[in-house]
Amino acid sequence: MSDSTTKSDAKSDAGPPDRAGVITAAVALATCGGLVLYGVLSGGGEEKKKPTVPTASVTYEVTGTGTADITYQARSESGKATVVRGAALPWRRTVPVPLGRSPVVSIVLGEKGGQARCAVAVRGRHLQSATASGDFGRATCTGTLPGPPPGSSTAEGVAVG
Repeated sequence: MSDSTTKSDAKSDAGPPDRAGVITAAVALATCGGLVLYGVLSGGGEEKKKPTVPTASVTYEVTGTGTADITYQARSESGKATVVRGAALPWRRTVPVPLGRSPVVSIVLGEKGGQARCAVAVRGRHLQSATASGDFGRATCTGTLPGPPPGSSTAEGVAVG
């Protein structure tokens, strides 16, 4: 009999769940859920609006036949170039380039060679062109944009020359 008494004593020691513990867990769960919902509805708070940099409209053009690898400067304020591998020619892009950055487009022909011409224009005004020919022929076209006007770090679309 002592064995059965010990078993029932052990069961009665566990008892019903502690209400204060259940309430605390429910409050903590509701708080976490509320914070997650707030983060979703408010956009996560991770997207802080970056100040805009004045830009100029730059047109890059590559004419010819076949394909070429094209590298060009676009809106990236860090100076990181955009690369298009095996672009079908003719190819053309008009992009905003931050003032103070040099608009540049480089072309590299494939092993079959051929001939292609690159050109750079700022706000419709031609700046430079160059021609690549032969196997893995290369050409680079560049221009110069003025630096941003003093105190206008938040201006957008400033007209350049």
